[in-house]
Amino acid sequence: MSQARRGSARLAFGAAGIGNLYTELTDQQAYDAVAAAWRQGVRHFDTAPHYGLGLSERRLGAALREHPRPSYTLSTKVGRRLEPAYGTGDDLAHGFVVPATHRRVWDFTADGIRRTLDASLERLGLDHVDTVYLHDPDDHAEQAFREGYPALERLRSEGVVGAIGAGMNQTAMLTRFVRDTDVDVVLCAGRYTLLDQSALTDLLPAARERGTAVVIGGAFNSGLLAEPRRGATYDYAAATGELVERALRLKAVAERHGTTLRAAALAFCAAHPAVTGVLVGARSAAEADDCAEQFRAPVPAALWQELRETGLLPADAPVPAERPGQEP
Repeated sequence: MSQARRGSARLAFGAAGIGNLYTELTDQQAYDAVAAAWRQGVRHFDTAPHYGLGLSERRLGAALREHPRPSYTLSTKVGRRLEPAYGTGDDLAHGFVVPATHRRVWDFTADGIRRTLDASLERLGLDHVDTVYLHDPDDHAEQAFREGYPALERLRSEGVVGAIGAGMNQTAMLTRFVRDTDVDVVLCAGRYTLLDQSALTDLLPAARERGTAVVIGGAFNSGLLAEPRRGATYDYAAATGELVERALRLKAVAERHGTTLRAAALAFCAAHPAVTGVLVGARSAAEADDCAEQFRAPVPAALWQELRETGLLPADAPVPAERPGQEP
């Protein structure tokens, strides 16, 4: 596990890509990506029924089957229940290159959550998962808090799941979960990166106060911080020219200090004391290897100083050199 750590934060494998997000993969390519992450020391894996209409869960379960169950942790999500769809077509409207064999139904009811989790366990080939998140309840807040969250509490008390939480691309409702419920962990995607530190204003301080774990997803803001260029994506849409220019400036600073923007982006996410994990998607063995290598790569303290001096990073954002025990 030590190979996949940075300070107290761990690198986790995001399995949306092996659900054919944007690009079709073979089962072997998906297996190779998971196997490479495992070789690199990654032991936490995250998936969801939404990813490829269950394909991600099936592939991830198959790839992990050769490993003893206690040797890794796995999270999945509830809130989008899959129902059979009898017709033709594909799922490209949702970003996945798979046949539209099912349709997603928003369902944060207690019954819907249990049915969704049971179906996930069947696809994964497991009898339990370690963490379950309410998945993107943005437009379903009342039902999520009134029915969905209590259902997760019951599942936790029954031992069906080990930890419960919510995963979203915003901070306001995640902060409400942290303050008003007994969630163990929240997954915040895209709101704590080198380009967007909005989680600093509410979520991360609340999580520190309550002792709630935070997993950061979208460290590369869906692509722009991995490879800044015209046409790159930011939050799953084309990045504006202003964002591309800012990312290119960040990249230039990183290269001036002998490192990469990817390494700096991952190190920044891992440096906040509330963050226990950094979730990165990979769709190939090469990408999984690169993620782990960049996560471990040293990032000079002088880089953070320059980012602050040039206004590319707020002065109050924690950086690795300021954390006791943080790797260099």
